[in-house]
Amino acid sequence: MTVEITSKIVSYSVKKAVEEPPLADENPLTVRIPSRPEGTLEAVSEKISYVGAEGRKKVYLLVSFMPVEGVLGGKRVVIERPVEFFFPSGQLSSEHQWITATMRSLSLAARGGYVTQAVADLRKVAWDKGLVRCGMNRWGKPMFHDSEVAAIAWSIQQILYRRGFLDQDGHQVPVEELVHRHAQRLASGHPWQPPSPEEQAQAERDAEAKQGKPTVVGQCPECRGDLIMMDGCPTCYAGCGWSKCG
Repeated sequence: MTVEITSKIVSYSVKKAVEEPPLADENPLTVRIPSRPEGTLEAVSEKISYVGAEGRKKVYLLVSFMPVEGVLGGKRVVIERPVEFFFPSGQLSSEHQWITATMRSLSLAARGGYVTQAVADLRKVAWDKGLVRCGMNRWGKPMFHDSEVAAIAWSIQQILYRRGFLDQDGHQVPVEELVHRHAQRLASGHPWQPPSPEEQAQAERDAEAKQGKPTVVGQCPECRGDLIMMDGCPTCYAGCGWSKCG
C-alpha cells in the first residue's frame, strides 16, 4: 500500500538501532558441569611410579578434559578443564571401593569448579608407613610425599600442569591465561607446552632479582622461620640449618 505525502516535511529523525545489553560475566573456571557429556573426550593416560614402604609400585591414571564456555568482559570465551578422573581397579592392595570413591569425588570437584583445591587437599594426606618417593622437582631432586595418596595427588597436579591448567607448584593458572592457551592451541593445532627447566630457572632468577631477595617457599618446622630454595631443596633462611633434604 502506497501513501502519498501531501504536506510539507518540516523535520525528520533517524531511528537508532537498539543495542543489546552486554553479557553478564560467567567465569568458565567455576561454571558447573552437571554430568559427564556423552561421547568422546580428550584424555591423558599416565603411568605413575613411586617407592614406599612396600617397595616400588606402578599405577595408571586417566584424566579427561573438555572445552568449557564462559563470559569475560562481556565476551564469550572458552577454556579447557579436567572433568573426569579414572583409576583402573586392581592396581593397589588397598580396598578398591575407597580408591573409586576418591576418583568419583575428584570428578565431582572438577565438574563443580574446585578441583585445584581438592587435589591440593589430597596432597596433605599422611600415613604411618614413612615417606613415599615419587617424581623429581624442577631442580632434578627426588620428591618425597607423606603417603601414597599424596604422591598420586602430586602426580595428578603434574598432569594438569603439563596440560596448562595448573602452574608447576599446583596453583591455578589465571582464567585469562587459560583462554589464551586454548585459543593458541586451536590456532596452531598444538597443545601448550610447559617451559624448559632452563627457561624456568631463568624466570625464577629474574623474579628474585626484581624482588632483591630469595623467594620464600614455606615456613621452617623447627624455628618457624622462612624457607627458601637452596640447591633445589627447601632450606631455613633464618639460619637454624633445617633442610627438607636432610
